[in-house]
Amino acid sequence: MAATMKALRKMNAGRGLSFESAPVPVIGAADVLVRVKTASICGTDLHIYGWDRWSQGRIKPPVTLGHEFCGVVERVGQEVTAVESGDFVSAEMHVNCGHCHQCRLGEAHICQNLRIIGIDQDGAFAEFVKIPASNIWKLDPAIPEHYGAILDPLGNAVHTVLAGPIAGQTVLVTGCGPIGLMSIAVAKACGSSTVFATETNENRRAMAKKMGADVVLNPAAEDAVARILADTNGTGVDALLEMSGNPTAIQQGFKALRAGGRASLLGIPTENVPLDLVNDVIFKGATVQGIYGRRMYGTWVQMTALLKAGRLNLEPLFGEREPLEKFENAFLKLQGGLAGKILLYPNGMPR
Repeated sequence: MAATMKALRKMNAGRGLSFESAPVPVIGAADVLVRVKTASICGTDLHIYGWDRWSQGRIKPPVTLGHEFCGVVERVGQEVTAVESGDFVSAEMHVNCGHCHQCRLGEAHICQNLRIIGIDQDGAFAEFVKIPASNIWKLDPAIPEHYGAILDPLGNAVHTVLAGPIAGQTVLVTGCGPIGLMSIAVAKACGSSTVFATETNENRRAMAKKMGADVVLNPAAEDAVARILADTNGTGVDALLEMSGNPTAIQQGFKALRAGGRASLLGIPTENVPLDLVNDVIFKGATVQGIYGRRMYGTWVQMTALLKAGRLNLEPLFGEREPLEKFENAFLKLQGGLAGKILLYPNGMPR
């Protein structure tokens, strides 16, 4: 086996990424080395590519990006028994400490010492990636390879949707980026009666319809709150699934939420968001939830079950597929909102 591999890396503080030669990771006794088959670009990767304020405070170059992937186990450490060479796998890329207060309470997804593979240490935009064996998730052969590459963001959607009652409920998804689109599919698969979606991007509104949204609104062109209230007989939606991080969308979402409803917030605002706490939260008796990552590993069990049952049609998300070295075009398309998920292939394109 060669000592070096090709990898997509952030080498310097500044905009852009570079295709580099890097050492093949050396695994420890409790680690697994995975040959990456398929990787997917995340919104976080776009932030790092553009070198925004968040990236400048978090990323320490040089680092290999990529935290959405699937692959085949190449090698395991001497203490690893749960997986073996040849297994088809993905992984939870949030690595928890196992010792802090949250970890002891079974809330590892909000570990105080959480590190993320592909952000805090080298990730999966490479021919090989090193993963702790405890984070490896073996994939059922019934799950298509391209679905296996997006379990990380799909887990975010499943976590958000299933953080409260959903069957027979009316739902508003604000923001139809990839995770918002997945949330539409999950909500419909789990029995939501009506899914409203708001999105200003025309391409994403079209995708929202394909993913199963019942009513798709452009809040820049119409009064989305008034339409939702009219369609729910003045009541509002049972659940707000906030995926945009946009202050206006968040405010509209709370206005459209019914009294006693729940707001599950996944989108990350880049600025402070003013809210009418009295009328939109306190007097409404609303339940407000911050959603981060995936529950480890309850969410993985839920989304695997949904996929194996054939309940989720995620095909509208997928378009272009590129070899890893042609990453530039893929990043530019995603920055322009012109695609859902673009898959990258570090070890060669599928036939």
